Amino acid sequence: MNLQDRIYILDGATGTALQQFRLTETDFRGEEFAQHPIPLKGNNDVLNITRPDVIRQVHQNYIDAGADIIETNTFNANAISQTEYGCSEWVERFNLEGARLAKETAAACKERKIYVAGSIGPTDKSLTLAPDPDQPTYRIVDFDTLANAYASQVTALIEGGVDLLLVETIYDGLNAKAALYAIAKVQEEKGTHLPVMLSATVNDKSGRTLTGQSLEALFTSLSHYPILSFGLNCSFGAKELHHFLRELAPRIPCYISIYPNAGLPNEMGEYDESPEFTALCLQNMAKEGLINIAGGCCGTTPEHIRAIANALKDIPPRKVPTSNHQLKVSGLDTVVVDKELNNFINIGERTNVAGSAKFARLIREKNYTEAATIARKQIEAGASIIDINMDDAMLDGTAEMERFVRIISNEPDIAKAAFMIDSSKWETILAGLKNTQGKCIVNSISLKEGEKDFLYKAKEIQRLGAAVVVMAFDEEGQATTYQRKIDICQRAYDLLTSQAGFTPENIIFDVNILAIGTGIEEHNNYAVDYIEAVRWIKQNLKGCRTSGGVSNLSFSFRGNNTVREAMHSVFLYHAIHAGLDMAIVNPAMLQVYDEIDPILLKAVEDVVLNRTPEATETLITLAEKYKETKGEVKTVQQEEWRNRPLEERLGHALIKGITDYLTEDLQEALAHYASPVEIIEEPLMKGMERVGQFFGEGKMFLPQVVKSAKVMKEAVHILQPEIERHNASGKNVTRRPRVVIATVKGDVHDIGKNIVNIVLTCNNLDVIDLGVMVDNQSIVKAAKEHEADIIGVSGLITPSLGEMENLCELLQKEQLQVPLLVGGATTSTVHTAVKLAPKYDYCVVSGGDASRTVGIIKRLLNDRENYIREIKVEQENIRTLYNQHQQKQISLEEARRRAPRYDWDHVEPTTFGEHNLLVKRLNLEDLVERIDWTPFFHFWGFKGIYPEIIYTNDEADRTYQAALDMLGKVIAGNEFDVSIIVRFFDAYSEHEDIVLDGQYRFTMPRQQADLEECLSLADFVIPKEKGIGSVGLFCLKVQDDHQCNDCRDFEHLLRGSLCARLAEACAEWMQEQVNEGTHIIRPAFGYPTCPDHAMKKLAFDILDAPAQIGVRLTEGYSIYPSTSLCGMLISHPKAKYFSV
Repeated sequence: MNLQDRIYILDGATGTALQQFRLTETDFRGEEFAQHPIPLKGNNDVLNITRPDVIRQVHQNYIDAGADIIETNTFNANAISQTEYGCSEWVERFNLEGARLAKETAAACKERKIYVAGSIGPTDKSLTLAPDPDQPTYRIVDFDTLANAYASQVTALIEGGVDLLLVETIYDGLNAKAALYAIAKVQEEKGTHLPVMLSATVNDKSGRTLTGQSLEALFTSLSHYPILSFGLNCSFGAKELHHFLRELAPRIPCYISIYPNAGLPNEMGEYDESPEFTALCLQNMAKEGLINIAGGCCGTTPEHIRAIANALKDIPPRKVPTSNHQLKVSGLDTVVVDKELNNFINIGERTNVAGSAKFARLIREKNYTEAATIARKQIEAGASIIDINMDDAMLDGTAEMERFVRIISNEPDIAKAAFMIDSSKWETILAGLKNTQGKCIVNSISLKEGEKDFLYKAKEIQRLGAAVVVMAFDEEGQATTYQRKIDICQRAYDLLTSQAGFTPENIIFDVNILAIGTGIEEHNNYAVDYIEAVRWIKQNLKGCRTSGGVSNLSFSFRGNNTVREAMHSVFLYHAIHAGLDMAIVNPAMLQVYDEIDPILLKAVEDVVLNRTPEATETLITLAEKYKETKGEVKTVQQEEWRNRPLEERLGHALIKGITDYLTEDLQEALAHYASPVEIIEEPLMKGMERVGQFFGEGKMFLPQVVKSAKVMKEAVHILQPEIERHNASGKNVTRRPRVVIATVKGDVHDIGKNIVNIVLTCNNLDVIDLGVMVDNQSIVKAAKEHEADIIGVSGLITPSLGEMENLCELLQKEQLQVPLLVGGATTSTVHTAVKLAPKYDYCVVSGGDASRTVGIIKRLLNDRENYIREIKVEQENIRTLYNQHQQKQISLEEARRRAPRYDWDHVEPTTFGEHNLLVKRLNLEDLVERIDWTPFFHFWGFKGIYPEIIYTNDEADRTYQAALDMLGKVIAGNEFDVSIIVRFFDAYSEHEDIVLDGQYRFTMPRQQADLEECLSLADFVIPKEKGIGSVGLFCLKVQDDHQCNDCRDFEHLLRGSLCARLAEACAEWMQEQVNEGTHIIRPAFGYPTCPDHAMKKLAFDILDAPAQIGVRLTEGYSIYPSTSLCGMLISHPKAKYFSV
């Protein structure tokens, strides 16, 4: 089977096919089961024995329809499922006969190779979900029982001769892990290597399984096995599954399968979706490059399979992305351990009976509800992995591990995190792994008992789908020196990768964080040896991760939390720089490295880095000054910064976004400084410069910067009366560098400009914000009046580029000698160099994002002459390369000759364009599930994708929670106006024109690059001589009813970013309302496929959009509100987006 060459076709529903034979109880019983005490009708697996002729015919019908892979009739042929029918002792026969029937039928086909997949169903007994909410630890069946049942089934299927094994309709990741565990054991025993396919079913349109896992988290849970394919079946119809496949395709490094139901069942429980519709939906997916294997599930028939085979036969298969070899673990969601994405992973340590007296007490008291609260609080504090340890002499650790994991697996706000199963007892580790559906981390194994024991445990952990922590122990004991640490790690690495089936990314080395500052000389270099061993591992054992338990480090100073927190923070600072990926640490026992008392910081670093022989004695002496009494700890921790000098207190308040003490501190500052302006220019601006510095370095994120700006604004407000008195006295004020910024004429988009305003203000720049829709004369006038050092302009729509060119010409004419920065989605470094810089010979530079803009401005202020010279050299190189690589342009006549030719006699968009749509104030709840959150995080400056980012970045999670809170407030108050108008028109095309109702002409430019095929949107509309089709025009808006008082505050930016995401969600919703199975695109005017913004004017006039939904156009064709879209709806099987 070569899935790289073409899309393979799987068969359709067995149950649906059997219903056509109208079988009776007598058929199901046959002769062998004539006296069976329980009715058997509905037990399809028994038909392998009693009606083999019917099963052969079902297989033959699907082969005749074009199936390349047929499934055995063994979906419920396991001891668990057959208990209901009293047939558990027959499962071997059911599977052997089922495999034999399918193989014989497949072998009879001489035209092509037919593959047989052994069907393995999920059973109706969940290992993860408690059947009774009042008994959260009870399960009807356990892992070993289910795995044994699967092993019997798999053994018989392999003996019956199947070519593949298909674990399908997965609704519980733990059930699927039991199946894979059984498959691995059986295949190892038999020496077989049959490929394994996995197929999941989603429970609702959120894309989660019945047990709550996201599809990516489920794949992560099962990815330890060398899977041939992963995909979806059952659930919904193909149309509803399209979105999920689109999300999976770029992330899953194996082949993807899909075999959906024939739509959703009607009120009679029957499936109405036609073969043509199912095939068209799958064809659309295939054209997007999403499919390798396709077939049908409930309700599909041989006619469906025939239609699917025909629809997909000429479409190339999906290309499998290469694995990025990240360590991924999972609970309900995926947690990525990758320093590029999240720098460092915090593992919560409080669910450890050895590390938390409170947790240990609660477990001993069987108070699992309160014990679960401890896990919940760790996750709320930022832990994305929680360490669970039940090793206590007074506890049955194995039983407690099973109980606790089962309980928290049914608590979604806990189960979303990944679990680290931590124990020195092998049975306890197994209890944790066999009761967790996510991908766990085992903590830990070692070579202490020799290689045989090490490999036995490692292989079992690998079969159970976990990553593993390897401790630096061997037969000689614990490694305490650098050399011993790295020798043991190299040995363990070789064993795990060559004999236990582990990939490097699933190996985590813990090279023993040991106590320092003990007064024992041989302990002095323990931290240095650990840090250097981590560095060696990252350089020599590529792909492996590193971890450690941090609290051990400061054991000598227990009872002195201030010193312990400082030690942990300093150690982590240096270990993370060396490559440490994760650590078990209480987040509450950490300080911000830059905010540790400098005297304590030096003393701690001397101990951690073993700088001097006296380091330990010095720290012990100093530690006495930080001793805390039990009742004062919290107060001291919270208020310590209040004892710092005034300037540091003000800086701390700005960085942390604290306004509580501003009035008090500023009154003190007025007594110390000569003027209120001096307070702003000295401590406040120095604090804001640090905020800007941290933002540029990625140590702070945009939501934090916005909070800092809010504190600064409040401080200026408090000082304002004093500033006015000072100004009235006539005293000189030192001038800050000034930047004039604006959104150019014709453009109403301001969010990006407002962010730049905030960040520049944080960097001690005086920002004059002219707003939006600003004409060039006003920009130049303001630059002169304010004696600007820099001019910055932004624009989001294509006409903005023309305004920027005009501004450059005006600046050249005025000879203003002020650098011009340009930014916005339509701008680029190339456009700036090629189109703008030649028109203004002083300096034009592309600003990029806010943090890059700061760096550019600082260089222009500090080293203007040299930096401008560098910019000009770079832009000249860009122009040269651009001119060298310009694609050859062809004539319009030649481009028309290369236009695609479609067979319009067979394109019938009969279900498209029948219903106009006018919606005012759409219920926002209809859009929430359609929000694509990843661009939301990109807007706020976070890197990564949703949902991983909210579990790997605390500030991203806080921003997300703020967004959800705001969304709830907006929905409750109906504060966003979401309105849509869609109208359909009779349409035809003439060359590049789309003509609506015979009178409204939209000219769609054709590609004129030297391409094999030159496209215009008009190609997808039926030509005039062939007849009349249908095209839609739409306009939609998402408008915030609240007026903006301060467009730079966090709330406004948050509401604006939500409007932008809801606008895209609204477009998705709109398309769903008008689409009934046809392939539709919705090109918006001003975007690459139809870049002419002027078409909005004609569309607005035809739709009467201003009167209907309250939008308006600027003279530059920007739509107000800015979170609006206007475009066309075009239906054609080949329609696609492209750039002109």
